[in-house]
Amino acid sequence: MSQPVQPPNQPQQPYGQPVDGNPYAGGPGQGAPSAPTGNPYGQQPPAPTGNPFAGQQPGQGAPFGGGAPFTPASPARNNVLLGVAVALGAAIVAGILYGVIAGSIEREVGYAAVGVGFLVGFAASKVGGSNPAVIAASAVFSIGAVYVGQLIGISMILADVAQIPFSEVVGDHFDAVTKAWSQEADFMTYLFLGLGAVAAVGGAKKAG
Repeated sequence: MSQPVQPPNQPQQPYGQPVDGNPYAGGPGQGAPSAPTGNPYGQQPPAPTGNPFAGQQPGQGAPFGGGAPFTPASPARNNVLLGVAVALGAAIVAGILYGVIAGSIEREVGYAAVGVGFLVGFAASKVGGSNPAVIAASAVFSIGAVYVGQLIGISMILADVAQIPFSEVVGDHFDAVTKAWSQEADFMTYLFLGLGAVAAVGGAKKAG
């Protein structure tokens, strides 16, 4: 007696069913799904830190295409009024020193006149910058400083000759001092005035 013929195609296990007791095994040609790791936070994105720029790489610009954060520049030295005030104060001090030197040696020194102008221009430009108004004021005040120094020098000489106090010469006989300056003024006197102005411009450019 012949055996019954089996059907040519046996029924396959349905897709996704456990294979050999493995609940994670896939169907034919399918990779097995990854097993859970037990960490419910494993695939979550990192928590925010509160810093909106924390995720940027070094060298990246700030958001909105603004580039690097703005760094304020140091304030420019452009206080014209303060520069002019400093020029005036320096001229007064330098003029007095110039007069004391000229009166002590009873002669004028060209280097001293240059030093007066340079000091005035340098100090003014250090505070007020290289503004043309500051430079011009420095030159004018330097001429005045050299002139005042010459008057102080003449006053010291007259006080020594007349044997009277310096304060009396300046306070009571200042007209005689200016008259003596006019009579004694020569080419070198005006040259020293010009040297003071030129030196002031040079000192201002040096400081600027």
